[in-house]
Amino acid sequence: MVNGSPQYILKGMNRRKFFAATAGAVLVPLARLQGADSAIPEYQKPVFNLHKLLDAPVKIASIDLLQSGRTYFVRTRSTDGAEGVVQTKDMEDFIPILLRRVIPHFLGKDARDLENLVDEVYVANYKMAGQAFWCPVAYVEQSLFDLMGKTAHKSAGELMGGVLRKEIPVYLSGSGRDTTAEEEVDVYVRGVEATGAKAVKFKIGGRMSENRDASSGRTEKLLELAQKRLGGKVTLMADANGSYTAAKAIEIGRRLEQMKYLWFEEPCPWEELSETKKVADALSMKIAFGEQDSSLWLFQWMIENKVIDVVQPDLNYNGGFIRAARVARMARKANNMWICPHNTQTGAASVNILQFASATPNIGPYMEYVWRAPPRKESWYAPNFEIKNGVIQVPTGPGLGLEFDPEYWKKATVVKL
Repeated sequence: MVNGSPQYILKGMNRRKFFAATAGAVLVPLARLQGADSAIPEYQKPVFNLHKLLDAPVKIASIDLLQSGRTYFVRTRSTDGAEGVVQTKDMEDFIPILLRRVIPHFLGKDARDLENLVDEVYVANYKMAGQAFWCPVAYVEQSLFDLMGKTAHKSAGELMGGVLRKEIPVYLSGSGRDTTAEEEVDVYVRGVEATGAKAVKFKIGGRMSENRDASSGRTEKLLELAQKRLGGKVTLMADANGSYTAAKAIEIGRRLEQMKYLWFEEPCPWEELSETKKVADALSMKIAFGEQDSSLWLFQWMIENKVIDVVQPDLNYNGGFIRAARVARMARKANNMWICPHNTQTGAASVNILQFASATPNIGPYMEYVWRAPPRKESWYAPNFEIKNGVIQVPTGPGLGLEFDPEYWKKATVVKL
């Protein structure tokens, strides 16, 4: 099976009849039936043992999409009354997929079987694979981690194998291309002063622009100013968002090497893997890549073929904690390669990257965190994720570790089609 989903057969059926099976049939992984874990590729093997951490079934009674103003949440509830909640990122365009395609697959199931459920919902909807499908799956999956953590009185990090770090160093990101080079560098000089961050990432090029800059001379000027004001003081990184041909990316990359940038992110258009590999082969610096991808097979291929040096699955676009943990394991087995998930979320929505980073052995030295100005402290959830001395503390409470003001939920409504 392609795209990272396990091979399945229906119990008591032969393989030829598999695709004629009804949607309600119980899918059983081939490797389990054969008792041969080595029979399936690395990217398909389970990563967590949720049954070991939760003795009794956690039956999923309901899953709702809630809306409060312009903010959306996925709330899961078990038959025992436990509740999990996660704030979503992109949602409005994905609502029909979430409500019609994803939620029905999880209802009535044992949340401890979450790895199988995530794989199976893909099998049932494989033609829809992509960010619009995997984001809804991720929201349900992360909400169920919150629910199970509250049931087991353990943090999501503990459910994901155990907490290895209690604070997460971050790099400041979130820059755009609508500012001048002077304005953009100043944003991060002020950001470093305010947060104590030890690393920042600049956006260079014009974004999928065939070598065109965002404005005339902006990248050249930005690199000069960044080196002058921040070089040698903090770690620098650059993200091209697919701006360059391989030849131009190599030219830019050699300059970044001279300036001792930690990595060069997405130098070429994300689908053009052959071009990205040319850049990786030509440069000695790290090439970071993968935020757009949601094929576990493809991550394995890119790692094995040395297309990338830092893997960057997005915890939403790639389908959640489980699939990101599989990418992390692939990377770990390849000379302990870093995984640094792509992240554009802040506040309550950013708790997923903190929990994931807390439990992942080969997490990179910094996690991405958006910073454009001193963040506003919110009163409807706790803790507020402040960056102090360059780090954010990982919430220690059960599940995702967030506490919500009950009054806030009185304003929320359940979204229906």
